[in-house]
Amino acid sequence: MMLQGKRSWVFEQPPVIIATGTVVGPDEGQGPLAADFDLVHPDMEIGQPTWEKSEKVLMEQATEIALQHAKLPQDKLNFFVGGDLMNQIISTTFAVRQLEAPYIGVFGACSTSMESLAVASLLVSTGAAEYVMAGTCSHNCTVEKQFRYPTEYGSQKPPTAQYTVTGAGASILARSGDGPIVTAATIGKIMDLGIKDPFNMGAAMAPAAVDTIQGHFQETGRDPGYYDLIVTGDLAGVGHPLASEMLQRNGVPMDRTTFNDCGLMIYDVEKQKVQAGGSGCACSAVVAYGHLLKRIRRGDLKRILVVATGALLSPLSYQQGESIPCVAHAVAIEAGNPGQGGANG
Repeated sequence: MMLQGKRSWVFEQPPVIIATGTVVGPDEGQGPLAADFDLVHPDMEIGQPTWEKSEKVLMEQATEIALQHAKLPQDKLNFFVGGDLMNQIISTTFAVRQLEAPYIGVFGACSTSMESLAVASLLVSTGAAEYVMAGTCSHNCTVEKQFRYPTEYGSQKPPTAQYTVTGAGASILARSGDGPIVTAATIGKIMDLGIKDPFNMGAAMAPAAVDTIQGHFQETGRDPGYYDLIVTGDLAGVGHPLASEMLQRNGVPMDRTTFNDCGLMIYDVEKQKVQAGGSGCACSAVVAYGHLLKRIRRGDLKRILVVATGALLSPLSYQQGESIPCVAHAVAIEAGNPGQGGANG
């Protein structure tokens, strides 16, 4: 039976990630993972008159690169599953017009990368599709303008604040082929710690990550030792230690060497001015689809669990004094059969 427990899928026919595409901005290109991204832009504008149009281009380019790596005509795509942080997920919606693929828009804030990958995997594994693309994007300037203060305002940010990743990531899943496989997914529940500060997303999202990780282990029968690496999406310098502490207190101790966070990995937090670390839809997307999948293809890692986290606030909810509900979605990715290298390895 594919459904394990209440909210986990263990795929009897694991879909294959046959290709990925990752595009990032200049700050990410100066970070420690720069060599693992397919395209690094030297500026934030990307030749566009507005930040929102720049973000759309990031998503367009990531989808194009993924198709090129897969050597797959776009008319072979059965579905595109994705979303972003903008109002009505316009960055993704406008970007995938060029694909002409049936479209499933999803919103999980910064957890959208794994939400879309989980849904895409379900479609392929059950035979509802042959080829599905999953993708998401974010841009530092669009997110700051919508959720906090415009860049031009020049406001100071507290140490708990995080730096939104400029980038886009896309993956293509198929029923067969070369590449890493998706073996399981656990869908998160809404968790709310009562935090109202939009400059403290890491602390707000930590309980959701903890709940999903524990739920994944309980329902799949796996434990932390099953994975070579477990990464949260963008808890960064505040939320990740908090999640580790909560897991320890709940009897699920995590090994520091195999428990990391995409928001801490994408930047050099000691040298780059990114406050507590990275965030945004693209954070876990480009780290997973760029850096981590390359490590699987090289044989450095065999099994990973990516737990993307999302803060489900909006300017409207913040203005009404609401606290910040959060969610986390986990996807297990493993090496394929021996000799499989992936379409863009």
